[in-house]
Amino acid sequence: MTILVTGASSGIGAAVARRLAGRPLVLVGRDAARLDATATATGGTPVRADLTNASGRAAVSAACAGPVELAVHAAGIGAHGPFPTTGPAGPLLAADLEAPIELTRALWPGLVAARGHVVFVASIAALGVAGETTYSAAKAGLRTFADALRLESRDVGVTTVLPGAVDTPFLARRGYDRRVPRPVSADAVADALLRGVARRRAEVFVPRWLRAASVVQGAAPGLYRRCAPRS
Repeated sequence: MTILVTGASSGIGAAVARRLAGRPLVLVGRDAARLDATATATGGTPVRADLTNASGRAAVSAACAGPVELAVHAAGIGAHGPFPTTGPAGPLLAADLEAPIELTRALWPGLVAARGHVVFVASIAALGVAGETTYSAAKAGLRTFADALRLESRDVGVTTVLPGAVDTPFLARRGYDRRVPRPVSADAVADALLRGVARRRAEVFVPRWLRAASVVQGAAPGLYRRCAPRS
């Protein structure tokens, strides 16, 4: 059986791959040099592909020999800034929402056969974060897709991971300056993700206290809006 990790060039995807070193890994990314470095460190098979188009997803599916026992969708892009300045939504939605949905569709028969598990790396931005409008929309859509898929499937485990700010190059480029939540490491997210898979968790928040924000949003949306930070 195969384990698939997308976004394996860096960040959360690379951290997950390192923890699964020695397993039959298919590692997907777009940065060839960093992807090869992850593959060398883990013994995985690198697949350089653009998951936003059908041919890229087909190449990944073809690289997965046999049923997929675990698929971790960690690939994605971010956007930060006032809504009018962030540009067209299409590229971000294609990478962060359409790609994991359609790749899961392609892999689904094998996941069912293996009684496998699929993980979607979303974000606490799925609750709605000022300054991350399109990104919030994509991650909220991904979270809801995972919720619906979980209700449909008795054979495949579905876990959604909702980290806060993660210490990655993207976070540095955007000039993250909020005190709450403090950035967490990609390693911490990877550890929590794999614990969630082992325990068949529906959702994993990193850090765990962020679950309270989700509870408040659902139970008292007015309070959540008053407390949510403004950009």
